[in-house]
Amino acid sequence: MPAASPRLHAPEFSSGEWLNTPRPPRLAGLRGRAVLVHIWDFTCINCLRTLPYLAAWHRAYRDWPVTFAGVHTPEFEFAKDRRQVEAALHRLNIEYPVLLDNRYQTWDAFANRYWPTIYLVDADGYIRYQHSGEGAYAEIEDCLAELTVEAVQRMGQAPVGAPPPGRLGAQREEDQPGAVCTPGTPELHAGYREGALGNSEGYLPRSLPLIYQLPPGHLRQDGYFYAEGAWRAGNDFLALAGEHGSLVLPYHASSVNAVLAPSADPVDLMLDLKPPARLRITQDGAPLDTLSAGADVRLEAGESLMMIDAPRLYEIVRNPDARTHELRLEVLTRGAALFAFSFTACGT
Repeated sequence: MPAASPRLHAPEFSSGEWLNTPRPPRLAGLRGRAVLVHIWDFTCINCLRTLPYLAAWHRAYRDWPVTFAGVHTPEFEFAKDRRQVEAALHRLNIEYPVLLDNRYQTWDAFANRYWPTIYLVDADGYIRYQHSGEGAYAEIEDCLAELTVEAVQRMGQAPVGAPPPGRLGAQREEDQPGAVCTPGTPELHAGYREGALGNSEGYLPRSLPLIYQLPPGHLRQDGYFYAEGAWRAGNDFLALAGEHGSLVLPYHASSVNAVLAPSADPVDLMLDLKPPARLRITQDGAPLDTLSAGADVRLEAGESLMMIDAPRLYEIVRNPDARTHELRLEVLTRGAALFAFSFTACGT
C-alpha cells in the first residue's frame, strides 16, 4: 500500500462552517475509524470528475467504521458563498459533511497544493495515503479497504458477513479499459492574475473597460483565448462591459468546460441581482449539434444556446474525439463573466 511519507498525524480541521451535518466532525474524535478527506472546489473539472468515485465509496462504506469529510477550498471569490456551495452539494448529490475552508486554513494545515487531493487517515490519526488529481482509484480503494480492516480490528469487532467492499471498478466511461487520454489544451484562466488572454491590447488597470479587436485567424493560437468587444478585467475574471461581445477559443480536446457567471460581482451573485446571461455557441463556424453539444447547451431553432444562471462550471462541448477546433461564445448579456476554461481529451 503506498504511504504518505514521512508518517505524520493528520492536522485537525480548522474552524469554519460545516454543511450536511448538524455535528461538525473533529479528527481527534474519530480515532478508531478510517477517515477519507477530500479537498476540492465545485468549479474544478478534475474535482468534479472524481466525485462519482467519492459517491460510490461513500455508499459502499456507509456501514463500516469509515468517515468521509469534504473540505471545500474555493478557487474563486464567489465560491466562498455558502449558498453557492450548498447549491453545488445538492446539484452533485454530495451527502457527507463538507467544511467551508474559505480562509485556506485546513488547506494550509495539510500543506496542500492541488485540487483535488484525497488523504486517507488511519484509526490512529496518521495520514497513510495521499493522492492529488484524478486517477489512482484502484490504489485508493485498496488502501481504504486496508484501513477499514484495521479500524474494525481496533474496535474489536469482526467484519459483518464479508470483508470491506474493495475495488468497485470504473465509475465513468472515460476510465473504462481501452479508454485513451491524450494531451490537450491546458486550463486557461481569465484576469490579471494568470490570464491567458491572447489579444495584443492586454489589460487595463482598475477594471476599466477596454475594446478588443479579434486578431486574424492565422494569428490565433491554441493555449490562448481571444476577446472581441468591450470587456473589463479583474483579478480572476473578464466581464462583458458592452451589450454584445465574443470570446474565441482555439483548442485541441474532446470537451470544453468554462467557469462562467451572470456577474463578476460577488454581491450581485449572493443576492441574485443579475438575470441569467445568454450565450450563443458555434464551433468551426457552425452551431453545435447533438454529437458535440455539452450538457449545458440547448439546441433551439438551428442555434446552440446557453443560459448562465449561477456561477459554476458549464460543459459547453462534448465532441466524440479529441481534435483541433475553434469555439466562439457570443455573449449577449452585459456583465456576464468568464473565469476559466478547462478541457478533457479522453475517448474510447
